[in-house]
Amino acid sequence: MATIPMDQRDGFIWYDGQLVPWREARLHVLSHGLHYASAVFEGERVYDGRVFELAAHGQRLLRSCAILDLDCPYGAAELDRAAEAVIAANGIVDGYLRRIVWRGSEQLGVAARETSIRVAIAAWPWPSYFDPEATMRGLRLSIADWRRPDPMTAPVLAKASCLYATGTLAKHKAERAGYDDALMLDWRGLVAEATGANVFFTHGEVLHTPVPEGFLDGITRQAVIGLAKARGIEVVERQIGLCELAEFEECFVTGTAAEVTPVRTIGPFSFTPGALTRQLMVDFATLVRQPVANPLQPAA
Repeated sequence: MATIPMDQRDGFIWYDGQLVPWREARLHVLSHGLHYASAVFEGERVYDGRVFELAAHGQRLLRSCAILDLDCPYGAAELDRAAEAVIAANGIVDGYLRRIVWRGSEQLGVAARETSIRVAIAAWPWPSYFDPEATMRGLRLSIADWRRPDPMTAPVLAKASCLYATGTLAKHKAERAGYDDALMLDWRGLVAEATGANVFFTHGEVLHTPVPEGFLDGITRQAVIGLAKARGIEVVERQIGLCELAEFEECFVTGTAAEVTPVRTIGPFSFTPGALTRQLMVDFATLVRQPVANPLQPAA
């Protein structure tokens, strides 16, 4: 089914402090954010009209702004209220929210300290990120040629637009080869993450996941670790070598868009989605649709 182009939709976008008609939310072609990737953003999921971890996403957005020297003109509470206004104005029940901050068009050069800081928030209906049938049988990932950068060479702790270029290239190549996504290694050749999601593995009853040293410690990742620990599942965060993948039984990825999605192959390595993965999928689906911190406990 054809997807409606993002610039040809109807509704409302919060743009620099006010709701404007969707098709009127535009920026100049010489905006610094477009030419120099001076932008940070948040992808957030809406369930039953409520953003999962709204405040955590808003706080991370401002941390990313600070890392990229973007003096955001709005505080965390204002941005959260604006996000809720966008959801209400567009009648979103289950969907996706995107908050973005970028440098405007007053200056165009590597240094642009006098350029205005622009902010926009949009939301639209969005079901599962991956094809439902693919989700049930598990994703197929290639191993990307591109690697996540050394923390000394890029602002890896920010959710910055500039960090996604290699992810786009890796996923394009993976899709052309018939894969769903790609696993990216870090600058040392250790397992990092997928192009837009964190990765977990199981060995026996223990859950293993890479230490987020050169990539984001995802909000969904944190939630899943909490769910696993609540189940009494041991979680080990450590450096993982590519050759170790042969020892793991199950694999899944986590992210705002991906939620908890099983993986069946990564390059030559095979996995079988099993009971642990299924349990965490159920627990996460429960968590995001009720306003309690832990789905294992009854609501008050």
